[in-house]
Amino acid sequence: MILNRRAADSLILLLIVLCAWQALYGIVGAIALTPPLTTVANALGMLADIEFWPNVASSFRALGLAIGFEVVLGLSIGALLGLNRLAGEVMEPVIMGFYAVPKIVFYPVVLMVCGIGVTSVVVFAVMHGILPIILFTMNAVRAIKPIFLRTGRALRLTVAQTVWSIALPAAIPEVFTGLRIGFAATMLGVLLSEMFGSKNGLGFLLMNAIGLNHVNDIMALTLLLAGFAAVVNLLLLAVDRRLHGVR
Repeated sequence: MILNRRAADSLILLLIVLCAWQALYGIVGAIALTPPLTTVANALGMLADIEFWPNVASSFRALGLAIGFEVVLGLSIGALLGLNRLAGEVMEPVIMGFYAVPKIVFYPVVLMVCGIGVTSVVVFAVMHGILPIILFTMNAVRAIKPIFLRTGRALRLTVAQTVWSIALPAAIPEVFTGLRIGFAATMLGVLLSEMFGSKNGLGFLLMNAIGLNHVNDIMALTLLLAGFAAVVNLLLLAVDRRLHGVR
């Protein structure tokens, strides 16, 4: 029953978006938009183009590398700051301040240090996605029942063993929420980096289409990226809700 209601709500929302899209196209015309059906056809044609897929592979490779680094570093740093309350209280305002700053201001530094290529894309993406993971993990570990940590000390576990065998498993629901938010931010970082400092990738294709004013390609790429992000977010949200015991 709940699933049916959610499906109906999603369908209604989709219809509203499509109607608004078509109405906006009627107002601004083909100079800025393409209608929904035309955009879907262009997106399918783009997927059928063999030259499109190397750019997809490039973006996904950078996204996968960035997420891998974020998971290891973000969970480790967040758990350590959560276990050490003093260090966490000192670093939390610093992390929050950095989180509030638009990361694009650091992009010239990233380019100068890493150069144009996959390294700069991964580093810039990690700068976007690692902070939510650190913050959610730190706060989740802080909320762990003290008896779990006392058990670790009684078993004479090292800090690393306490983090990976007690702290993180006990905080999985909140940690996964941080990972879900971090994924969205990482994807944004990959696209931005490819738009301004890469020779391939989906962000590069989008920036190239914008520079040439190819409205069809802009809309088709936007639709594909939005669709991918929406599907992944829905899947992650479903897992997140289940971990939190929400049906």
